[in-house]
Amino acid sequence: MEFSDRLKNLPPQFFATLVQKVAKAVAEGRDVINLGQGNPDQPTPDHIVQALSSAAQSPLSHKYSPFRGINELKQAAVDFYSREYDVNIDPNKEVAVLFGTKIGLVELPLAMMNEKELMLLPDPGYPDYLSGVGLANVQFDTMPLLEENAFLPDYKQLTPDQKEAARLMYLNYPNNPTGASATLEFFQETVELAKENDIAIVHDFAYGGIGFDGKKPISFLQAKGAKEVGIEMYTLSKTYNMAGWRVGFAVGNSKMIEAINIIQDHLFVSLFPAIQSAAAEALNGSQECVEELVALYEKRRNTFIEACRKIGWNVKAPEGSFFAWLPVPNGYTSEQFADILLEKADVAVAAGNGFGKHGEGYVRIGLLVDEDRLIEAVDRIEKLELF
Repeated sequence: MEFSDRLKNLPPQFFATLVQKVAKAVAEGRDVINLGQGNPDQPTPDHIVQALSSAAQSPLSHKYSPFRGINELKQAAVDFYSREYDVNIDPNKEVAVLFGTKIGLVELPLAMMNEKELMLLPDPGYPDYLSGVGLANVQFDTMPLLEENAFLPDYKQLTPDQKEAARLMYLNYPNNPTGASATLEFFQETVELAKENDIAIVHDFAYGGIGFDGKKPISFLQAKGAKEVGIEMYTLSKTYNMAGWRVGFAVGNSKMIEAINIIQDHLFVSLFPAIQSAAAEALNGSQECVEELVALYEKRRNTFIEACRKIGWNVKAPEGSFFAWLPVPNGYTSEQFADILLEKADVAVAAGNGFGKHGEGYVRIGLLVDEDRLIEAVDRIEKLELF
């Protein structure tokens, strides 16, 4: 038996390789401080768990969900965007329920593009964007995210041919892996580019709930005309520590939402209704848990960045997300540095080149362990005398 060409075209799963390296070290009995993961370490808030438990008791939850999700969750998404971003959404035409936003990001090229058409991706960027490229058998070009441009793409660097050919563009702010944030002015520029060149925009707002220094992350849909050209995908994984629940939604342009809904009509019968009800409670209920989570990550960020600077590691503090993007010492590639940290200090980080060519020269760390472990990780790195 042979795998299909479609399966053969898929890129290696970057995070799976990282997990294997860490698992091998742990199996050897080593005390690994894992800063390479993106898996939230805090529990889902109790009121959301209780909502799941209550909804699971209802016989209605044991039936097939409506194909396109329950109205309760779609209305909760509408209310959430109205409250948090002052954006109006039509629950019937402008919301798609997702099994986590990774599904939406990977399936959208299949739903919106023909083979060999061009999409534009950020570099560095979330590696699983390339899964959609492989499955849909489309072409892609990358937009460099450089520190000198605040890790925003410079649209002036796109060629006329790229702008003419591109059908779909992905953006992601607060950004994984760099921790950078976008401005409303940048999103307005994006809308104008999209209108002028007939490019559909997808904003991956996975870390939309996590902004630091009193600055709330901006929604792409807050830009004038954004719904005319694109959608935003919001996951509950990060904001509400619901990564294992696999629930999110897309909102925005009705044609793009319909494309998602049609392909999902053929792939799924939506997700467990009790999870959808609990997700609605997360969006509708008290947001105190979100405020506490952001404060926790910001405290960890400050502790970690201060410790790095004390050992001579010249790093910048992230503006959002729960990641920090750190330059590697002179004389090392990203992968060499990451391997040295794991082999000699039992500290796992994600090599920047795993996020794209322009990730070379950096490593990504997750603020997903306690402060004392973050300090211990830096202490271990200091002993290597690399700075």
